[in-house]
Amino acid sequence: MQIYLDKRAVKLIRGSTAEAIEEGDTETLKEDIFEAFPEEQIETLEQMLGGADFMELLSELLDEWSGDDVDELLELLETHLADTGVDLKLHSVDDEEQLDDDDDILGDDCDQYEEPGIDDDL
Repeated sequence: MQIYLDKRAVKLIRGSTAEAIEEGDTETLKEDIFEAFPEEQIETLEQMLGGADFMELLSELLDEWSGDDVDELLELLETHLADTGVDLKLHSVDDEEQLDDDDDILGDDCDQYEEPGIDDDL
């Protein structure tokens, strides 16, 4: 089985993980990770886990996590799911995408405003 987490889901997990690192609240992180997965895939996942609860798997995962690295948590998630026969694919959020958050607000086709100069024709 393959599960693909889209850009929104990966951003949710990354943001929640950063908050958990800062505040030490893994319970909210566990709930956010759970919510990032599509409901129908969670049901299938739980069947593959032999009826075990996905939240229990997340609790075990967070117990193993060092609590200070987002990428480590994502790797643990991928590894735990791979152990159950699930291939987890995450939308790649590269540095350029993170820096281009203004594009989400302005749109890709929006021109930037430039202040007219003295030499510009009116």
